[in-house]
Amino acid sequence: MPEGDTLHRTANGLAPNLVGRAVSAARARAGGPQVQRVVGATITSVEAIGKNLLIRFDNGLELRTHLRMNGSWHRYRPGERWRRPPSAARLVLEVPGAVAVCFDAPVVELFETRAEAIHPTIARLGPDLLDDGWGAEHEAEARRRLRDPARDGVTISEALLDQRALAGIGNIWRNETLFHERVEPWTRVADLDAATLDRLIARARLLLRASVGEAPGRAPMWVYRRTGRPCRRCGTLIRSALLTTTVPRTTFWCPSCQRQPEPAP
Repeated sequence: MPEGDTLHRTANGLAPNLVGRAVSAARARAGGPQVQRVVGATITSVEAIGKNLLIRFDNGLELRTHLRMNGSWHRYRPGERWRRPPSAARLVLEVPGAVAVCFDAPVVELFETRAEAIHPTIARLGPDLLDDGWGAEHEAEARRRLRDPARDGVTISEALLDQRALAGIGNIWRNETLFHERVEPWTRVADLDAATLDRLIARARLLLRASVGEAPGRAPMWVYRRTGRPCRRCGTLIRSALLTTTVPRTTFWCPSCQRQPEPAP
């Protein structure tokens, strides 16, 4: 599933070719939203929030796509041959000088922008780790959400993937964040102190920003998809296991660098 950094790169690539231009044609796959309603409207913004891509129009409407595992956005010049078959297109937007095509996205919806504050998905998202205005209040809110009593019994691995706690992190950066901060993936949230949670939040944001290109130091993977290979830090073989049956994501970790914390006396 594309993570927040991928969606931000997608938004950054689409925005210069769409924002400020009027939609000359729009179509969606049969059974999709009535996107013809945006024809003639001018695109005012293209923004990524967590793993959602939002396109807003000056007529008060908004398009949301969620790519899940296989979706992607492509940009073409008018008349340029598509790299994917037209049958895979879920949404097509045409503006002067550009054609934006969303392939295979399972979620494509159109709604009024004023309803964003009560949208069942967007309104529940935690602080976006790639929010340009990120500050101390965002960090505190992310920590508060991770500390929600409902998450006390879940592992920190599961909690970091919960977009209602903090938005944008997925399987890649969840694994890398835990490794860099030497946190054992199966540790319960309730067993981590506030300082450790703050370090995890800060590290996740740093890794995502580096991936987008907003911060220096993008580095090769340390544990992700390195099962059976020696840890780059200590040489111990990297292990992997399925997170849970309800969250089918593979966890990668170093059993030496990421030891289970000693129980409190």
